[in-house]
Amino acid sequence: MHSHLDKRTFVRVRGAHEPPGGHPRSREAPSTRDAILDAAERRFADRGFAGVSMREIAGEAGLKNQASLYHHFRHKRALYEAVLSRGIAPIIALVAESGKSGPGGERGRLEPAEVQAVLDRVLDYLEEHPHLPRLIQRAGLDDNRYLRSALGRHLGPLYAQGLSVLAGAPGPWEASELPHLGAGLYHLIFGYFADATLFEAVVQQDPRSPAAIARQRHFLKTAVAQLLGLRPARRVLGRRA
Repeated sequence: MHSHLDKRTFVRVRGAHEPPGGHPRSREAPSTRDAILDAAERRFADRGFAGVSMREIAGEAGLKNQASLYHHFRHKRALYEAVLSRGIAPIIALVAESGKSGPGGERGRLEPAEVQAVLDRVLDYLEEHPHLPRLIQRAGLDDNRYLRSALGRHLGPLYAQGLSVLAGAPGPWEASELPHLGAGLYHLIFGYFADATLFEAVVQQDPRSPAAIARQRHFLKTAVAQLLGLRPARRVLGRRA
């Protein structure tokens, strides 16, 4: 069974993970909310939670005044958690899809075509939200207790879902090694975007260009197939599954 997570699925997932402090979605103008979240995602990724004011986010989102922002989010922590929730929830759903390889969608042995299809969708999503990996990376380096707690709450389900899926990999990994495998896969997928500025400075090329993303897509499919002990499907390797 191939995964078919379209934009409607992402909307449903977001709605199911509404963070504390946010107003019910039915009361909000989605376009305004998304503009706020996009601006906040960029700002928090660039300067961290403490380095950004609500006034700055309101201005970048095109709001007339700061009060308009508070109509959607009660305070900065509520906004920050909404950014994390919107960014991470679709990834959790995609990871879950990669493990549903049985005829009825039940969890089972990982299938190469399914894994490649999900990798395509994850990369598509990160192309649309390139600031998310850097936001997560920055929060992980911060000593702020709140940020650590918020990150744990939102990444914890992704970690648990990932371990559950990896248990179906036919590779040579022991159960005790799956957390290390999961961490390695996270860095392979998210690290490329989180460290894009570093890569650009070193190789003098734009790692976000379509050609660079296509090369990363090819590499990622090959590397993940080998790490998971899957036989890569050569007819789709290197191009969209």
